Amino acid sequence: MYPLSRRALLKGAALGGAALAAGPALIAAASRPARAADGPLALYNGQHRPPVEALIAAFTASTGIEVAVRHGSSAQLASQLMEEGAHSPADVFWSEESPSLFALAEKGLLAPLAAGTLAAVPAEYSAKDGTWIGATARCRVVVYNKANVDPATLPASVLDFASEAYADRVAFAPASGAFQQQIMAVMILKGREAALAWLKGLRQYGRVYNSDSAAVEAVESGDIPIALSNNYYWQALAREIGEADVQSAIYNIGHGDPGTLITVSGGGVLKSAKNAEAAQRFVAFMVSEEGQKAIVAAIAEYPLRPGVTSPFPLTPFGELDPAPVTPNELGDAEAALALLREAELA
Repeated sequence: MYPLSRRALLKGAALGGAALAAGPALIAAASRPARAADGPLALYNGQHRPPVEALIAAFTASTGIEVAVRHGSSAQLASQLMEEGAHSPADVFWSEESPSLFALAEKGLLAPLAAGTLAAVPAEYSAKDGTWIGATARCRVVVYNKANVDPATLPASVLDFASEAYADRVAFAPASGAFQQQIMAVMILKGREAALAWLKGLRQYGRVYNSDSAAVEAVESGDIPIALSNNYYWQALAREIGEADVQSAIYNIGHGDPGTLITVSGGGVLKSAKNAEAAQRFVAFMVSEEGQKAIVAAIAEYPLRPGVTSPFPLTPFGELDPAPVTPNELGDAEAALALLREAELA
């Protein structure tokens, strides 16, 4: 088992603007126009490292298949895969977020997954055309400082934070892919003009941070009372500090509000994969009982395979009452980027 490391999560979160890192085998493979099929399975990884390392260890132990990994942000790697096209050395893409998988599917770069693989998780968390699958889910939450905020006073909607009543009290990370998916959810449920007004309000009254993890750290230190974040950043902080000593807590808005949005991390097989059979086995392993247990032991995300539970003290999945928006409806999130530019946040 790989223990959760907040440092590893922070390192992963910082990859958005960093140069890509690749294992020696994959660097060598990338220098050739086409990689031989007898090398290690080539994984382009946009997910945090702890769950990926845990799954690879379990997969290699189970199958004997070695895996070479290239790490980066999901958006960076998806762009690279589009540039590489049929000459890509990648066999599998593991994305932290569904929009990058959606974009590759729209470009026709992903192969259909096996029916048995797709059947392992509920259909709403996978591609409609069967080319990618959600492996784990995370939830958008509100993190608050317990000394400065009474949770009973928190608003009924995430949209309410974009108001003068919360001036300089709310942290958010517009560069975060998860925040951009939340923008999409607001657009779908409330309309484009409401989403734009929300962003303009956050720009005027909120405070911008470089990442969700930085925003959660700021709440914990008392620098700001409230942050919009994914749940697992707080879970990592609480595990490191100890829940008895942590100064912040999670608030789930619920009742179908876009403040409680379920997003997924998942994988797909490249149509150009040279190790296509091994690639299909790897993605199938991601959603197997053994694979799901390995992943959720390393990060506080929700397993999507029924019957598997997380060892973290998460709010039960069935009690979240999230926004009724599926990963497919979020699309490639390009509309969110346009709104961020219009609101002068990008």
